[in-house]
Amino acid sequence: METCKKILISGLESLNLSTAEDKVEQLLGFIKLLEKWNKAYNLTAIRDKEEMVRLHLLDSLAILPFIEGKRIIDIGTGAGLPGIPLAIYLPDIEFTLLDSNAKKTRFVQQAILELKLKNVTVCHNRVEQYHPETSFDTAITRAFASLSDIVELTAHLLNKNGVLLAMKGQAPDVSELESAITTLIPVNVPGITAERCLVRIQLTKESEVS
Repeated sequence: METCKKILISGLESLNLSTAEDKVEQLLGFIKLLEKWNKAYNLTAIRDKEEMVRLHLLDSLAILPFIEGKRIIDIGTGAGLPGIPLAIYLPDIEFTLLDSNAKKTRFVQQAILELKLKNVTVCHNRVEQYHPETSFDTAITRAFASLSDIVELTAHLLNKNGVLLAMKGQAPDVSELESAITTLIPVNVPGITAERCLVRIQLTKESEVS
């Protein structure tokens, strides 16, 4: 794991994030768990630990500056990405990690226990069937669906000032979201040459009704 640690610390420095020992150890602990469970549960197609650091940890943490509010939901979290790395760095923010795949939510629950994360809740459900008592400030999706589908499926989860952050590769066409305020934010992930962007979507009353 020594190479992974070097890649991680270098990446954190590039992102201007803390390289505190406890955070680095939690992130590396997460990668160890992911590698261990991946053999049986097929949680991610990425098998190489060093690639997991770049494509999972650093990719997730690159959007940290754009998180808004105190209640965050990670929709289609899969193996806990980007939710778990973000929760490690934002201990005062409440995260809900939602996924409809029971194997993946079981892994995420175990990871939360082993990493001693007090600010994360796991929910095994489909997004359209999930109706929380309290709405969210920010909803995050990563490789989830088309932008119009994302808005349609997640609008009911956000409070009136809530924002949706869609993590994408190449910049998508946002013209389909006529009644929403959209901002395309280029994202640079250390060690990754592929294009990355974040689409920030602020729903308007028209988009919520439609």
